[in-house]
Amino acid sequence: MNGQAHLITLRLLKGFTLAVDHTRIPVCSSTQRLLAFLALQDMPRSRAYVAGILWPDVTASRASANLRSSLWRAAQTGHPIIDVSARELALSRHIAVDLHEAVAHAHRLLDSSRPCDDILTMQTLSKLSADLLPEWPENDWMLIEQEQYHQLRLYALEAMTERLTSAQRYGEAVAAGLAAVRTEPLRESAHRVLVKAHLAAGNRGAALRQYEQCRRILREELGLEPSSSLRALVPLRDPEHSEHARLEPSTTA
Repeated sequence: MNGQAHLITLRLLKGFTLAVDHTRIPVCSSTQRLLAFLALQDMPRSRAYVAGILWPDVTASRASANLRSSLWRAAQTGHPIIDVSARELALSRHIAVDLHEAVAHAHRLLDSSRPCDDILTMQTLSKLSADLLPEWPENDWMLIEQEQYHQLRLYALEAMTERLTSAQRYGEAVAAGLAAVRTEPLRESAHRVLVKAHLAAGNRGAALRQYEQCRRILREELGLEPSSSLRALVPLRDPEHSEHARLEPSTTA
């Protein structure tokens, strides 16, 4: 691997893990934060900038000292995990980061001009179903990164559902749609692509149940009704959208 003797991986989805040749390497919390920050930046950053972001509540000299301590601790792993120069820092380019792969897959799924058959897999679904460092303490820089990835993966899960539906892989499409709904139950577009997957598979009862679930959640949590575009997907006997309504056979082509 580019002249490196070891495979080094950094996992940021679901939780933090640094591993060398699939063996987990213990890292202290301050060095974890440094590695995660550099991975999220995905480009060299000045020492002053890194120190100021990671330790915003102390003096510049104290922040620089904290950074030096974290760099020393990173070096104690015995592996080249941070590229260090006199002025800049970057995550080693030889480290494979699960978030980077997930983001690349998400952008491909969202680009309708690009084929994605090779990434319409359960592995991709698993990555897009996981949040970024969900149990980490809240701080400004991390909250922004978490929300950015959260929104990206929601759109990607919806796109994946639609692509799998178009490929007539209905079971996988439903799984992707359910992952989107589970991630954001109040997101109507997630319910919509899941309803479409059920209908494409010929499962009108499942489509109606999903619609009713969406209607109930929107009403209880937000005081809203589903949009006309979602209602149009699921023809109902009862104009008031009764819980006991059933799908009518389609009369259109």
